[in-house]
Amino acid sequence: MSKSSSSNLFTVSPHQDTETLLVNASETLSSLNALTCNLAFDLDASQRAIMLGIQQMAELGQLLIDRALEQVSPSPEA
Repeated sequence: MSKSSSSNLFTVSPHQDTETLLVNASETLSSLNALTCNLAFDLDASQRAIMLGIQQMAELGQLLIDRALEQVSPSPEA
């Protein structure tokens, strides 16, 4: 397999609108958050701390995307 073909394994359609991209990114980070939280408590203390650090970074990304999504498509009560 050539390097160029492996770099296109996962692609995002260039025709997707911003709201769709943000919603999908938000859902992906939400899943990552749940996975890391669940896994963290199966690890020893030092590995748990690392996993919870990853979880916190995912949560921060989630907050940033949620804010961007709110700016792109405000909720009716805002």
